[in-house]
Amino acid sequence: MLTLIKLAEEAGFSCAYIGDSQMIWREPYVLLGAAAMVTKHITLATGVTNPITRDLGVIAAAWVSLREMVGDRLRLGIGSGDSSVETLGKKPSTLANLERSVGILRDLIGGKTVMSPETNAAVRLTYAQTGTHIPVYPAVSSPKIHRLAGKIGDGAIVLVGVDPQFLQASRRELEAGAAEAGTTLDAKGFRVVCWTPISILDDGRAARGAVKAHVARILKRKLPFELDAATMDVVEKIRKQYEYYEHMVVGTAHGDVVPDELVERFAIAGTPAEARVQLERLASSGLVDEIAIIPHTQDPQDRDRIIRLVGEWIPRTG
Repeated sequence: MLTLIKLAEEAGFSCAYIGDSQMIWREPYVLLGAAAMVTKHITLATGVTNPITRDLGVIAAAWVSLREMVGDRLRLGIGSGDSSVETLGKKPSTLANLERSVGILRDLIGGKTVMSPETNAAVRLTYAQTGTHIPVYPAVSSPKIHRLAGKIGDGAIVLVGVDPQFLQASRRELEAGAAEAGTTLDAKGFRVVCWTPISILDDGRAARGAVKAHVARILKRKLPFELDAATMDVVEKIRKQYEYYEHMVVGTAHGDVVPDELVERFAIAGTPAEARVQLERLASSGLVDEIAIIPHTQDPQDRDRIIRLVGEWIPRTG
C-alpha cells in the first residue's frame, strides 16, 4: 500500500484514500502514519472511517496526531459504516448519530471540550490546538445522506456511478442539503469527489468484468435516482447474494450478476483508449471536482500499472 501511495504522489495524484474495514483490509491509521513519513505533497485520507467501530475520541486523536506530522494535507472521509460493520454483524450508524459524531469530532480536533454521548462526561484532547480544522467528507449514496453531507460536509465522496444523469441527481441532493443549512455548495467551497472503480486492460471485456464487484457494491444501495425495472431485477439479485467478506473482490458471484451494459454507467472500464475517453468525459462534465480512482485487476499486484497509466493522462500545471 505504501508503494502505491508513493507512486500516486509521483504520478501527480492529489489525494490517496485508505479504506477502513478491519476484517478484510489492513489498519488504515497505521498506514496513514507510515504514508505521512514517506510522502511530501499528496493529501492523505480515510476512504472511509465510521463512528460505529471507532470511538470518537480515538478517531480524533488519530487525526490530531497525523496533523502534527503532515500539517494541512489531510482529509477525514467518514460514513455510516459499510463492510467494516457488516462483517461484524453490526448495523450502520443512523444519520442522526453520524451528524452528531461529525460535530463532536470537529470540536475535539479543534481543541474544545465536549460531552461524551455515551457517558455524559466532559472530554477533551489535551494536546489538540485550538481552532484546528481538518476537512470532513462524508461518503454518500442514498438521498438522505447526500443531504446530510451537503448540510455539514466540507465535501462529499459520491458513490453513485459516472453517468451524468446520476451525478446531476446526486448534486441536486447535495445542494438541497446545503440549502437546509442556509447556504450553497459554492458558498461553502464544497468539493464533490466521484468514487470511481476503474479497470484498464487490452481486453476491454475482461476490464469490464474486473469492475463488476464494485458496480454491485454501488447498485445494492439506495440511490438518489430511479432505476428501470430490468436494472432493479439485477439489484434484487445482488442484495440477496452480496457477501461482505468478498467486498469489491474481482470475480465474486455477486459481481457476476452485473451485465456489461451497466458497467459503463457506474465505472470506467475498457482498453486504454476507451478508458481515457471515459475519464476525460467524466472530468469535463462539470459535475465533479475530483475523480478518485479505485483500480481493479485480476492480480492486485497490477494496480500500479493503472496508477501509472492514469498518471500519464493527468494534466500538468506549472
